[in-house]
Amino acid sequence: MAAVTRRGAAALLLAATTLAAVLPAAALGQPKKDTAVIGMTLEPPGLDPTAGAASAIAEITLYNVFETLIKVGSDGSTQPLLAESWTASPDLRTWTFKLQRGVAFHNGVPFDAAAVKFSFERAVAAGSTNKDRATFANIESLATPDPYTVLLQLKTGNPDLLFQLGQATAVIVEPQSAATNATKPVGTGPYQLANWARGSAVTLTRWEGHRRAKDVALRRVTMRFISDPAAQVAALLAGDVDAFPRVSAARSLKAFEGNRKFQVLVGGSRAKTILALNHQRKPLDEVRVRRAIAAAIDRKAVIEGAAEGFGVPIGSYYAPGAPGYVDTTAINPYDPAKARALLHQAGKELGFSLPLQLTMKLPPMPYARQGGEVIAAMLEQVGITAKIENVEWAQWLSGVYGQKAYDLTVVSHVEPLDFGNFARPNYYWGYTSAEFNTLWARIQATPQAEARNRLMADAQRLVANDVVSVYLYQPTWLTVAHARLQGLWKDMPLLANDLAALRWL
Repeated sequence: MAAVTRRGAAALLLAATTLAAVLPAAALGQPKKDTAVIGMTLEPPGLDPTAGAASAIAEITLYNVFETLIKVGSDGSTQPLLAESWTASPDLRTWTFKLQRGVAFHNGVPFDAAAVKFSFERAVAAGSTNKDRATFANIESLATPDPYTVLLQLKTGNPDLLFQLGQATAVIVEPQSAATNATKPVGTGPYQLANWARGSAVTLTRWEGHRRAKDVALRRVTMRFISDPAAQVAALLAGDVDAFPRVSAARSLKAFEGNRKFQVLVGGSRAKTILALNHQRKPLDEVRVRRAIAAAIDRKAVIEGAAEGFGVPIGSYYAPGAPGYVDTTAINPYDPAKARALLHQAGKELGFSLPLQLTMKLPPMPYARQGGEVIAAMLEQVGITAKIENVEWAQWLSGVYGQKAYDLTVVSHVEPLDFGNFARPNYYWGYTSAEFNTLWARIQATPQAEARNRLMADAQRLVANDVVSVYLYQPTWLTVAHARLQGLWKDMPLLANDLAALRWL
């Protein structure tokens, strides 16, 4: 080999330094990035998805810390998770689930049929605050013939059962640790809670004891809470956040579109954004007043003001694309003259004068604050003064949702299969209807898809005519992320951040 001169050695060193500057890290044998920071608008009140209504709990824990028998994919399909297979009887009343073997909880306790039995019975026990309690109340009997078989006998056949068992309210918990899951969650998922800095972030770390730990690319994920839209955009642009699912960046998309550093995902949802009305407050218990409020509101203007046009108008509590959907937007169309006439007539008979004084409590989500301002201006035009009170999320959950201390509020219901809320006694709307309860019982007893969809159409028209709420729009979710972060959901049939699917290119 020829000798290398001092000048030649210097040239080689310079070339190597230049090459290192331009080659990606992977090409030089360096490890790929194995951490990520994910943005979230709201901080959850706790980390037990079976004990609270806040969807932010599921955004952190579902499929990450806790697992379910079934997993719902971004396309809405149902896939095996803790259950490796299942069968159902033709009438959809008898379901048999075969469970995964060799699965353990984070505390080392083996997962088995007894844990499933405990979790489902806990969901329907006295004192349960599980928001999908009705799903488990439909279980007539639950048997465990062996440690890896669960047999469910339902009271009425349920074609939605698999999807419902993939939601956060159906996570399987370890009996000994269940009581402390809100602050010390113990599940079977690929991640464990490492730290919760209240008011700032939750950090999850990969659990090396998970059965598929070798397939989980990210070692650590931090969920950072940023409620202000401008701050969300700034964090993305500065690189402080790697991805922000459901980001409030509609007004700032030009900063990301066409920028090779970022990817923008525009996806569908099953969510319903509504102006909720408290039927326990007079005169909101009078249907003419509720119809007047609905007639005063231009849904398209609300979509522009609250979501920069990213939404689809709805006329009932059901999203386009859902099975049995019918367009009911013509039932309560925008008609300010009709709104004024209805208010005048109702005021004469019920003894209230105009302007009607109401309060509108708005949670901190940007769509609610911005949409509430638009709605209040519209109501002012027909003789309703809606005094806006901005509240934090914990106050909304306790005061509005828990204590029904409100007249009006703007909120998105993100759960895809929650039409049964109209039949829930003591729900925060305060709506009671024997006609709806009878119809809902018929729907629950009808497993055949075509007949069930016809009944669902009747239910949509009924709650539209009753104006239980003013149904505004189906949100379109926006996700902005670093271009090299792969595995993010585009469409979101339910709210979840599937962290095990994420990896850096």
